[in-house]
Amino acid sequence: MTSVDRERGDDITTVKTIEDVRAMKRAHKGGTWKYACACRSGVRYEGESEAWAQLKTVIEEQVAQAAADVEENDPFASKDSVPVPPEDRAPGRLRGAGARSPLFWKFMLVAMALIWGYSFLTMKTVLDTVPTFMLLSCRFLLSAVIMFVIFRKRIKAHLNREYLGFGVLMGCVIWSAYAAQTLGLVDTTPGKNAFLTGTYCILVPFIALILFRERITKWHISSALLCLVGVGFVALDNFSIQMGDLMTLVGAVFFAVDMAVVGHIGRTRDVSVLTSWMFLFVGLFSLAATIAFEPRVPAEQWTPEIVGQLVFLAVVCTTIGLLLQNQALSHVPPATGSLLLSLESPSGVLFSVLMAGEVLTGKLIFGFALIFLSIVLSETHFSFLRKWFPKK
Repeated sequence: MTSVDRERGDDITTVKTIEDVRAMKRAHKGGTWKYACACRSGVRYEGESEAWAQLKTVIEEQVAQAAADVEENDPFASKDSVPVPPEDRAPGRLRGAGARSPLFWKFMLVAMALIWGYSFLTMKTVLDTVPTFMLLSCRFLLSAVIMFVIFRKRIKAHLNREYLGFGVLMGCVIWSAYAAQTLGLVDTTPGKNAFLTGTYCILVPFIALILFRERITKWHISSALLCLVGVGFVALDNFSIQMGDLMTLVGAVFFAVDMAVVGHIGRTRDVSVLTSWMFLFVGLFSLAATIAFEPRVPAEQWTPEIVGQLVFLAVVCTTIGLLLQNQALSHVPPATGSLLLSLESPSGVLFSVLMAGEVLTGKLIFGFALIFLSIVLSETHFSFLRKWFPKK
């Protein structure tokens, strides 16, 4: 036992971090103090309540004060007085007993990534009949109607400038993202569109740095450069980039902005309400664009197959998918969420190869591999290699 351990372990009121708890546990080999510290790991025993209550109170006060300091300095902190439902609260002091665990939301992100991978093929089929902005207006206006029916009580409770303002902001960003992605899909393959869209995973940390001054590391820079090389192999044909590839990359930038914004503002707000307003504004923006710039689709082309595919995109990929995405990004770090969502890219390529006959060349495969490695580098720093190659 060191003198530092003894000094840190003499008074329970000095405990501020888990390291202090461990030092106290090392300093007191027996008696009440040992039991009080062991309780931190879940050990239950008779007579521990008073000491543990002191310890837990001190730690909770420290955590609450730190969170309050962050909110006080955050210009995007919520000013709304209506409580946020427990299932919408982020992990930490605001998270209620009804909230799902972060692991649950990670599984939801993986499931939605697979569904969105399939949606690239569906959108490619619908775009042969329905113009870009008409597709988006049908998709998001139907989703908005569903959301306003389901969450009408919440929307009414949070009907204020703050939620409307963020709804317009999120609507503008996600409309720009889907418009660029869908326009790009007209002039490229579903597989390339899916994989180039997945580059938002690398862009999220840079967007968070610009908007919220979050720290950026050498790993982010290295992975961005690796991703850039991979994008070159995927998108460049004879040292030229196709317009569809360029539009898809523009869409990826807007998707990254959306994830960074939702991950920040959604932690203290009702995400269901924000998502409802986002759907409405995306639908209205798309409706205005289709009226102004696109020709009308003849009635005979609205076949049951096309209508069914539009309903699938609206209900499954938009209403359920984007709502779950926004909820999950409020419960897991944006970088982690963007990594899991990027799985839509390889799944999009897989469905395109299996169902649309797309041919994978060696050049495309190498580019896809580089982009995937850049994602892994950005999120794991290749730390798993330490187990295989330990330092001597």
